[in-house]
Amino acid sequence: MRTHYCGAVTAADIGNTVTLCGWAHRRRDHGGVIFIDLRDREGTMQVVIDPDTPDAFRLAEDVRSEFVLKIEGLVRPRPAGTENPNMPTGMVELLTKKLDVLNPSLTPPFQLDDEAVNENIRLQYRYLDLRREPMQKNLKLRYRVSKLMRDYLDTHGFMEVETPMLTRSTPEGARDYLVPSRVHDGMFYALPQSPQLFKQLLMVSGVDRYFQITKCFRDEDLRADRQPEFTQVDLETSFMGEEEIMNLVEGMIRDMMKKAQDIDLPAAFPRMTYAEAMHRYGSDKPDMRVTLEIVDVGDVMKDVAFKVFSGPANDPKGRVAALRIPGGAALTRSEIDGYTEFVKIYGAKGLAYIKVNDVSQLNESGLQSPIVKNLSEAALRAVMERTGAANGDLIFFGADRAKVVNDALGALRLKVGHEKGHVDGRAWAPLWVVDFPMFEYNEDENRWDALHHPFTAPKDGHEDWLATDPGRCLSKAYDMVLNGWEVGGGSVRIHKQDVQEKVFAALNIGEAERREKFGFLLDALQYGAPPHGGLAFGLDRLVTLMTGAESIRDVIAFPKTQRASCLMTNAPNVVDEKQLRELHIRLRNTAADRAA
Repeated sequence: MRTHYCGAVTAADIGNTVTLCGWAHRRRDHGGVIFIDLRDREGTMQVVIDPDTPDAFRLAEDVRSEFVLKIEGLVRPRPAGTENPNMPTGMVELLTKKLDVLNPSLTPPFQLDDEAVNENIRLQYRYLDLRREPMQKNLKLRYRVSKLMRDYLDTHGFMEVETPMLTRSTPEGARDYLVPSRVHDGMFYALPQSPQLFKQLLMVSGVDRYFQITKCFRDEDLRADRQPEFTQVDLETSFMGEEEIMNLVEGMIRDMMKKAQDIDLPAAFPRMTYAEAMHRYGSDKPDMRVTLEIVDVGDVMKDVAFKVFSGPANDPKGRVAALRIPGGAALTRSEIDGYTEFVKIYGAKGLAYIKVNDVSQLNESGLQSPIVKNLSEAALRAVMERTGAANGDLIFFGADRAKVVNDALGALRLKVGHEKGHVDGRAWAPLWVVDFPMFEYNEDENRWDALHHPFTAPKDGHEDWLATDPGRCLSKAYDMVLNGWEVGGGSVRIHKQDVQEKVFAALNIGEAERREKFGFLLDALQYGAPPHGGLAFGLDRLVTLMTGAESIRDVIAFPKTQRASCLMTNAPNVVDEKQLRELHIRLRNTAADRAA
C-alpha cells in the first residue's frame, strides 16, 4: 500500500511521487492550506493539502488525531525558513495528490506527545501508548539488543533450544506460578522461574553450547525492576570454567553495546569479590560510579559508652560502619532527617552522624553531633583517620546487625552519591562480582539456604566444608553488574552426583525430598555429565539501562502493574464455574465470600 515509511523520505526523493501510510499525528489549518504530520514507526512526515486537490482537501478537513491515512503525493523542498533541522524529514514535505481515510479514530484519551500522562492510563491504553516515539524507540532497541546477542552466540557455536513452559514445581527462591491440570486430578504444573534444570540436562545430552531468549515467571512482590513474567537471555556451555565463561559473555555485552548504541565499555571488566563488595559498598551489586565508600569502625567502638555502637561492635553478627560525605557538613537538619527516614526502610533504627567543623578538635566544638560526648578521643581519632575526614565533611554511622547496616548504608551511599554529585562522571561502570558464599543462614528456620540455587558448584577444595562448616564454602558463581544493576548472573554447576548430594545435605534437603523434587537430575548426573556452567542475562534490565528508562515496564510491550495486573486486558480475571469444575477446583473463602 505504500512506497516509503514516513521517516524514510529524504531530500534524495525530491521530485518523486511517493505513497505513505500512517496515523495523523497533528492537523493544522493555515489560511486555507491544511498541514498533517503523518506518523509511522520510522518517523513523521509533513504533508500539505491545498484546495487545488478538492477531494483530498475535503477529506482532510475532517481528519483528526490518530486517523489512519494513505497519502500519495510529490516530495518537494520545504519553503525557505520553514525547514526543521531537528527532524530527519525536516527539509522536505509531501504535496498531496490523493488522500484516503483508511480508518477514523475516536479522540484519544491522552495526547501521544504528552510526557506527563498517568502511568495507569498509559497501561490501560497500552496499544496507544506504544505508538509514542519513545516507546517505539525502546521496542526497536530491545529487538536490536536481542538480535545482536543472538548473532554473537550463534557465531560462537551456541544453539538455540526451547525448554518447557509447563514443568514441575521446584524450590528456586520465589513462589511458583501454578497451573492446574485438567487431566491429572488435583495436580499442578509450575511455570518455570528459570530453565536451570533443563539447560543442565541439555549439557548432559551433549548439546554442548545452548542458549535461548525465554520467558521466566516468579510470583514475588514487584518493584521498578521486577515483573511477574520477565525475559532472560539464558545460556549454558560444557567444558568451560569460570574465567572462560565470564570472558565469553563479557565479550558479548561489549560487542552488543558497541553495535547497538556505540557504547565503548572497558577492554576488561574489573573483578571484585563478594566479601569486598559488601565490606566497601554494602551491596553485592555496587554502583562503581559513586565515589563514596563504607568503612568499618567496630573495632574502635567496643569500649565506648555509647551502647548503640558498643552493642553491635561486640556482637559477632553485628557491624558498626561509617560513610563519609565530602562537604556534607552543609547538609541541613531537614535533609539529615530525610536520610534518617530513608534508612529506616532498610531496618535501621536511626542514623547517627558527626559534622566535621574542625578535624583537629576532637570534641564538641570541632565535631558537631549529639554522640560526640559518648565517644572516647581515641575512637574519634580512629574514625577521622579511617574515613579520611576533612573540615566540612559529614560522617554517617550504621550500627546494627551486619545485614541491616549493609542494606541501609549501601542504599544511603547510592542516594547521597547521586543526589549530591559524588560520582566519577563515567556513563558506564561494569563490574564482575565473584566468590559468592555458597550459603546464607536462615535464622527464622535455623538452617542454611543456597545463596543462588542448590546446583552451584563450590570452589575447588571447599567441598570438604559442606558437611562441617557450610558458612566457609565459597561458590563458583559470578554476577555481572552495570551501574549498580545486576544484569546477569550465573555459575559453574555441580556435575557430580556425590557433590550434589553433599549440597542437598548441607541444605537439610532429605533423601525423600531430593528424590521427589530432583530425582531426574540426580539420575542424569550418573550418566557421564560433563563439567558445565552458564549465565542468564535479564534482557528487560539491560534494555532499561540502555534506554535510561525509570522502570522496566517502559521496555516491555505489555507489562503488569506493581500488583501484577494488566490494566488493558483486566487480567487476572474471574473464570466461570464450568472451567473450575473441569479443573477439579472449588473456590473457598474468596473476597466475594467474605463480603457476603
